[in-house]
Amino acid sequence: MGAGLTWTSEGNPGFLWFSVGEGGTRAMFQGETAITIDDKGRLAIPTAYRDQVARACANRLVVTYNPYEAGCLWLYPEAAWEKVRDQVNALPNAKRVHRNLQLKLVGAATVVEPDGNGRVLLPASHRNAAGIEKKAVLLGMGGKFELWSEQAHLAQIRQTIGEDEISEDMLDLRL
Repeated sequence: MGAGLTWTSEGNPGFLWFSVGEGGTRAMFQGETAITIDDKGRLAIPTAYRDQVARACANRLVVTYNPYEAGCLWLYPEAAWEKVRDQVNALPNAKRVHRNLQLKLVGAATVVEPDGNGRVLLPASHRNAAGIEKKAVLLGMGGKFELWSEQAHLAQIRQTIGEDEISEDMLDLRL
């Protein structure tokens, strides 16, 4: 590990924390959790993540669309989101693909905060567009969460990576 980088699991499965240099701490989420969305469109943040979400972003998450795959929403800690937002907004909007990315990420971004029971209200427009109904899957994906509809997640998991899809970067991995 590099200088000033410290890892800790703090005794809880499903997440890691790391500190970068002086002071700055951010969450490193990992793991898969089956989730039920209630009738009001609320998602209960798994207990193992609640304290970490509170510390990483003062209970402020940003929900937006996954612009690359259907059936999925992204949930960022607010500080991590602001960096992504600024990068996306810096793209020249003369290109249609840049405007499309800005629309799906920045234009659709909504701040959500857990209630006293650890539930966040997902906007109906986001749930409908992603096809997320009662059953969903929450994945810790490093610095953000991905919330998949159960059907879309299952379809992704059942797909294998073909030999012709392996990138140069993947060749060095020791899996």
